[in-house]
Amino acid sequence: MASEWQVVSLADAPVQIIDGDRGKNYPKQSDFSDQGHCLFLNASNVTVQGFNFSQCQYITTEKDQVLRKGRLERNDVVMTTRGTVGNVAFYSDNVPFDHIRINSGMVIFRADRNRLSPLFLYQALRSKLFGAQVATLRTGSAQPQLPIRDINRIRIPIPPFQKQQAIACILGALDDKIELNRRMNETLEAMARTIFKSWFVDFDPVREKMERKAAKMQGRKEENQDDSFAPLHPGALVLDPAIADLFPNEFEESELGEIPKGWKVVSVGEVCELAYGKALKASMRKPGEVLVMGSNGQVGWHDTPLAAGPGIIVGRKGNPGVVTWVNSDFFPIDTTFYVVPRLTWVPLPYLYYSLMGLGLPNLSADSAVPGLNRNIAYMSWLLLPSREILEVFARHARLIMDRVNQGEQENRTLAALHDALLPRLISGELRVPDAEKLVEAAV
Repeated sequence: MASEWQVVSLADAPVQIIDGDRGKNYPKQSDFSDQGHCLFLNASNVTVQGFNFSQCQYITTEKDQVLRKGRLERNDVVMTTRGTVGNVAFYSDNVPFDHIRINSGMVIFRADRNRLSPLFLYQALRSKLFGAQVATLRTGSAQPQLPIRDINRIRIPIPPFQKQQAIACILGALDDKIELNRRMNETLEAMARTIFKSWFVDFDPVREKMERKAAKMQGRKEENQDDSFAPLHPGALVLDPAIADLFPNEFEESELGEIPKGWKVVSVGEVCELAYGKALKASMRKPGEVLVMGSNGQVGWHDTPLAAGPGIIVGRKGNPGVVTWVNSDFFPIDTTFYVVPRLTWVPLPYLYYSLMGLGLPNLSADSAVPGLNRNIAYMSWLLLPSREILEVFARHARLIMDRVNQGEQENRTLAALHDALLPRLISGELRVPDAEKLVEAAV
């Protein structure tokens, strides 16, 4: 029962709070590199969803050895304390880095594992109870911060150790399923990109047919040449003969260089319109299930769409040129363009991957607020294969995109359940057996 639980300040809890190094050996910008011995965390690595390693910086072994504090151990919890305050991440065995240090705008929570479950601590630091105290104690408007002396004042509930483990297990099962879905979606998206690159960038089917034609003319047969159209080159995809027949067997010159014979080169402006999104302030949004999309992805929900899904968002301001796929109806705000096809027979999945490969972020202008000029984007060249090949690619891509969408929808449901259970479990309002039943049904 919750009456058995202690509620203590972090200063009195069985946890050590460790600051980052701030001494003379703290890394300068020149000490960082894109590869190295020790990952040195920056603010973008610790998000509301946990760790994000899309942008990493490293320090050398020598630099790592001269720093005194701030080195992570497995099962530590990291929290941001400057700028964006209160984001937390858990350094589990699944994190693919053995050497990590925090920067000076973070702290480490290291639990006494005989008295406090690290996973329970992680869940407690994600709760609304903890977040509300962080919001009250942080100081500074331009650069919010939360020093350790104030962190020590935050109070957390500590149930008996077995209940800690049970709560951590319940919530961790949801986290694990969400992470599994996320990784599966990454794999599926990589599959679609691989097919696109093989067919429309590397032209593997055309090269295969050319080599087979040459071999036949010379009266020889390659070892793996058979009716299944097995690739002659390492890394090329196995292709169904019916699909292979759709590709030409020679190249011709074009504005883009050598392309498959019969394919066309057209401008972006000929294929689609980059329509302007519409202003929709947070105060104007009504509760609903329509995604509100900005240049950096989803920014909220609304009840009425501006565009029917699926669709493509292109960042206009803030994150110019960033291309995002949306599987459902959506409302693009005024920091974005959304794609309206002009050649209706060109499928959206093909447009999506083609636009991603154009390097549109490199076309942005405006130094104060980077922006993408659509008239400049319109002048970029796109490759246009035959309708038959586009239809086949679209079928493959849509199957993958639908599965990705199912994973995303499932993750939204699981995340909502996690967010609903977390405060009730942490406070003792909800019994562990009841929560277990809810999680078993969901997972």
